[in-house]
Amino acid sequence: MTSRLSNDLIALALFAGVILFGVPALFGYDGFELNTFSRYLSLAIVSMALALSWGTAGLLNLGQAATFGIGSYAMAMHLKLKASGEGLPDFMGWNNIDVLPALWAPFHSLIFTLLAGLLIPAAVGGLIAIFMFRARIAGVFVAVITLAFLVAFQLLVVEQQGFTGGQNGLTGLAQLVLFGWTVDIYSVSFYYLVGICLVAALTFGIYLTHAKFGLILRAIREDADRTRYFGYNVANYQTVIFCISAALAGLSGMLYTLVLEFASPTYMSVSFSLGIVIWCAVGGRESVLAAAIGAILVNLAEGSLSDVFVEGWHMILGVMFLFVVMFMPRGIYGVIVDAFRTVKRKSAPSTGTTSDVSGNAKQEN
Repeated sequence: MTSRLSNDLIALALFAGVILFGVPALFGYDGFELNTFSRYLSLAIVSMALALSWGTAGLLNLGQAATFGIGSYAMAMHLKLKASGEGLPDFMGWNNIDVLPALWAPFHSLIFTLLAGLLIPAAVGGLIAIFMFRARIAGVFVAVITLAFLVAFQLLVVEQQGFTGGQNGLTGLAQLVLFGWTVDIYSVSFYYLVGICLVAALTFGIYLTHAKFGLILRAIREDADRTRYFGYNVANYQTVIFCISAALAGLSGMLYTLVLEFASPTYMSVSFSLGIVIWCAVGGRESVLAAAIGAILVNLAEGSLSDVFVEGWHMILGVMFLFVVMFMPRGIYGVIVDAFRTVKRKSAPSTGTTSDVSGNAKQEN
């Protein structure tokens, strides 16, 4: 085990201790406060998912909200069917739909729903990736294409009102029954469920980035052509990391729907997707853990500022982001890494040489 991997796992253990034990104790196990923090933790998963593709492979996905939204709607469809019982969801009746669409029928099953919330986003991400990377599309064009897909996908969801609830989304959802456990979103156990999902996702991400797979992705980020000359199929590696990132975004979307108890096309908006990029950039895209912490800190700041500055909190937050972009281009993670390197360099032992007037080094006595 490399020292860098060891350091990341130690940092993850400290982070897990804080969110699983420190946060509940801080809030006095209050259900409302823990529910609010559960929302931050669920969004941390989609932020670290973006760090996998953007920070590790250099692929800026501005359409990450689309796969997040697919996971969100998958969970909402299951819960909406439970709330409707044997009948049709209410919004379908308002749109003159008399028979449950075939698309909805499999979501009666919880197992299918959980798999769909992971695999459908992965499949969608894979299709986009194959289209882009087989054609060797890179750089800003990846961002443009994924953003265009996001806009088109959101319009499709809004227009298909009879199947998706349109602009109103899916509301009036039942409680999730998870293998006999009725999930109360204001309970401590639900908070632990979300926290454990985040820690598991981060553990997977850390091991992935430190494995040979992650090393190859970083090589692709630095010079794709050179990596290709070494015999690696660059398109396949890029496609796989895109799929993994999309699946984790789907997981985040499912948890987010549980926390807020509805699914909305606003989850697939451009502003929301750009927000994910900001969270990742603030924390530091080079580290999945830092990206997750960035999402928590930014959303925590949004909540605090909106309470104090009802009108001007967006402007204050915007100034903070500009400061990060201008003076902390690698995010909080970059600042911490640079600080550790500076301390290590200053604490390194002297070489034991001095220079005379002529510039020649001589050994000290």
